[in-house]
Amino acid sequence: MAGSGHATLQEHLKAVKAKKRIFENAFQGVSRMILDDEISKVVVNGKTTYDFSIFRSGDKHIIGMYEELNSFVSYVKDAAEGGSSREMAYVLVGEPGNGKTFFVEFLCQQYRQFLTEDINRKYSFRFDNLDKLETYGKIKSIESQTYEDPIILAMNLFEKRDDNKAFLKETGGFTDKEIDTLYMNYRPLGACSGFILNDLLAYNDGDIKKVLDSISIIPVPLTESLGTITGKYPAKDKITSSAVDLLGEESIQRMLHLTDTNNPFRFDLRRGALARVAGGGIHFSDEIYKNKKDLVQVYLGVIQNRTIEIDGFKWPIDTLIIATSNNSEFNQFLAEKEEAPIVDRCRISYVSHNTNYKLQSQLTNYAIGTMKRTTLMREDLHQDPNLNYSASVAVVLSRLARSEKLTPIETLKLAAGEVAGEKSIKTLAEVIDILNHDTEIINRFGQKGLGQRNLGRAIQLLIESSETNEGRCMFAYDVFKTIERVVLDYVTEGNDRKKYLEDIKIARGLYRERIMTEMFNAYMDEPYAIRKDVLNYVNMIIGVDAENLGPDKMWKYKDPQTGELKAIKIDERFVKNVEERLGLKTKEQGDAFRTSIRKIYGQKISVDPNYDFMDNLELVKAITDVRLKSDIAGAGSLIGALANRTNEENQKLYDRMITTMLGKLNYCKTCAQKTIEYFCTQDDEN
Repeated sequence: MAGSGHATLQEHLKAVKAKKRIFENAFQGVSRMILDDEISKVVVNGKTTYDFSIFRSGDKHIIGMYEELNSFVSYVKDAAEGGSSREMAYVLVGEPGNGKTFFVEFLCQQYRQFLTEDINRKYSFRFDNLDKLETYGKIKSIESQTYEDPIILAMNLFEKRDDNKAFLKETGGFTDKEIDTLYMNYRPLGACSGFILNDLLAYNDGDIKKVLDSISIIPVPLTESLGTITGKYPAKDKITSSAVDLLGEESIQRMLHLTDTNNPFRFDLRRGALARVAGGGIHFSDEIYKNKKDLVQVYLGVIQNRTIEIDGFKWPIDTLIIATSNNSEFNQFLAEKEEAPIVDRCRISYVSHNTNYKLQSQLTNYAIGTMKRTTLMREDLHQDPNLNYSASVAVVLSRLARSEKLTPIETLKLAAGEVAGEKSIKTLAEVIDILNHDTEIINRFGQKGLGQRNLGRAIQLLIESSETNEGRCMFAYDVFKTIERVVLDYVTEGNDRKKYLEDIKIARGLYRERIMTEMFNAYMDEPYAIRKDVLNYVNMIIGVDAENLGPDKMWKYKDPQTGELKAIKIDERFVKNVEERLGLKTKEQGDAFRTSIRKIYGQKISVDPNYDFMDNLELVKAITDVRLKSDIAGAGSLIGALANRTNEENQKLYDRMITTMLGKLNYCKTCAQKTIEYFCTQDDEN
């Protein structure tokens, strides 16, 4: 095993002194792992917060959860610095399917990875040559049951603290200041380690050198399946669960060897989940409040005192305890007033659903799956380029509470950091603040809605449907039907069901807007045609009042993305048509709108030169309508041309658009045809 070169306590002490190994508690280890990595600032719902890159690494990492991660990091940091958090457990409470368990398992995985580096590796000790002592029968060697650190052993070799400090000074070469730092993490030896050490001292007539010859330093195993360093205890049913699962119990096998009945080694602590993570590990208690009362009482003792206690024997432990619970179990537990001491020992973090539809697109990718999908006939299954957007918008809308100050679409856009007409992010921050003052947790912002599991079910239903298999394509519009089915089948609360069905209706309207843009791009035979027109409009209204504008209406400007000098002809008829589509009838209204666009331009471009105004749905829709419904000569409108393919010209247009959709816009034949069919209907027009 890596790093097992130093086999004696003396060598281990020298390695710690030389900073080749580290002595720290679980909180300090986790805190160092997080804070040593890159930290950046982000603005979420109008508030500046921190983003920790360690949670964003790997193929399947944590998405969103900014507030929860900040809360957890400050909890661990406080505990690492000796604050009150070190006597608490961290409990994530929230609706099912919002990423609580995923967060804890990801943290554990990162921590294990962190400990594989030689400098971070955890070590413990083993007593050898015990068969020479007559009281241990055929037991030759015993490891520290709670994986105590060798430094803890060095701090407890002698009865007097000064003698231990002198030993650290002489053997390890530590300075007084370094010894004081080590002693900040002092704890006594566990019952069995202390008992065996005394036996060895008695056998060797108090000769510490001989005793140390019988002690080997061993690396703590990092095999995940052993439950060492990171261990999970899932809540079991009332009959099969017992304190033994957490603490351990008397071992009949050991008692057959041990002749001294007072020897605490007769208790097998590794039978329990806690001892295996007691050497600077993370204990994860899944659905903690589902456990029966006496087990939660055991947790209370462990959380507060950080010791495993059996029959009066004590084993101090060094463990970060994280738990999860769903809202209903937690509320039930709170209702029982006599359980208040346990909740008092927990730092509660209410986990909300993800409310940013742009971030949701990554979570939707997790639900769709990273591997190549096939039909039941093993043929390749295509994914409609609009599928992710449709599913993401539908589930995120269900998580956004209704408000008198904002429409659902405005809330959706502001929560994703986009522009929502006249409404600012400040309005959203006010709405969130009002909602978060509700004593009923479930009514707070993002606490209620369709979770990741519900989205997963909707994707499953989509894949198993005959339309998907026959067409060999996951058509975006069909996902609304499957989410609707999930709502009808799995949402029991009537008011919630009614709201979610309305949200799906709004999502269909947003899908309609997106399809209008896609059709325009297909018609123009260019993937970003509409984007160019939107930017042209913005540049035209900025240049229209320019001093250097000649009679030919040509305006030169510097492109913020490339830095190149570009020229544009200001088409006032086009600008006027767009503003009419936006419902701006008077000159004053038009001027006010132009001022707001220029203001957004000034704010956004300085921060992000690639900002393209495509999040301004009203503007995109108006420009799309102007180009689609007035720029197609002889066909009246694109919808008419595509719906009526009796003449050759219209058929050619249809074929050309299908070719563009297949070649440049990532559609397949099925979803291209279905999308054009949908475009030709009047469905879902807001």
